[in-house]
Amino acid sequence: MHDVVIVGSGCAGNTAAIYAARANLKPLVIKGHEAGGQLALTTLVENFPGFPEGIFGPDLVENMKRQAEHFGAEYMDGNVTEADLSKRPFRIKVEGDPIEARTLIIASGASARWLGLPSEQRLIGKGVSSCATCDGFFYKGKKIMVIGGGDSAMEEANFLSRFGTEVTVVHRNDKFRASKIMYDRAKANPKLHFLTSTVVEEVNDVHKDMVTSVRLRNTQTGAVWERDVDGFFVAIGHIPNTKVFRGQIDTDPDGYIVSKGGARTNIPGVFHAGDVQDRHYRQAITASGAGCMAAIEAEKMLEAEGIGA
Repeated sequence: MHDVVIVGSGCAGNTAAIYAARANLKPLVIKGHEAGGQLALTTLVENFPGFPEGIFGPDLVENMKRQAEHFGAEYMDGNVTEADLSKRPFRIKVEGDPIEARTLIIASGASARWLGLPSEQRLIGKGVSSCATCDGFFYKGKKIMVIGGGDSAMEEANFLSRFGTEVTVVHRNDKFRASKIMYDRAKANPKLHFLTSTVVEEVNDVHKDMVTSVRLRNTQTGAVWERDVDGFFVAIGHIPNTKVFRGQIDTDPDGYIVSKGGARTNIPGVFHAGDVQDRHYRQAITASGAGCMAAIEAEKMLEAEGIGA
């Protein structure tokens, strides 16, 4: 039996662990298959307060983990495979091992959708990114490509135009899914160029450990060509990691947890933190703030029940 179980070990989960551990609640953190969250896939993080020279993403989450462990948090490898939230204590299984929790903090994040190219995967953090706000600054004066056709792609492209000399938006269909206002705003940006009915076949150069160009193919004509690019941003959406909790936790049609105020879900004793609920900001600092909120709410609930300090 654990007073607090935290699902996820990114910024949200680790911050929740720090606060819960300092409240003497000895939280158990389930790392998940993507241990460290999306920061574990990034290189230099320059927008997290307190690091004037920046800090590497994996180092930041590891420091948070060590801080939580220093105060008594425990970490467990594996992913939640089953969950019964019908009554307290809540019962979950981690790779088949049963665990009981008086309170549960879901901080399992949202995974970026990728194209699935082996070269793309090998160059994540080395020119390939899914977050313009995080990495756009690194491409000042360089050529940037954005993949996608929805509002997110238009928003990312407009933002990246602040840094790049040119931004090319590539979409596999002949029409964009973006709303008219977002598309019109993007079309009015002189730095933005558009390639429709086009797919990416390869991201170069894996052997150089950096993005130098991409191979493109027109889906209507079959024409194949290379285009020089320095930054490759994939903006085709995110997948919230809530599948195991579906049908119990209220979610929107895309699977993001619906907040009931603060860090609360529709189930008393179950709290949310980070990108699993936040589809708008998706930043390390906002995830950490949400982890703090969830831990404090769990602590207050347990305190009211006579558990904890």
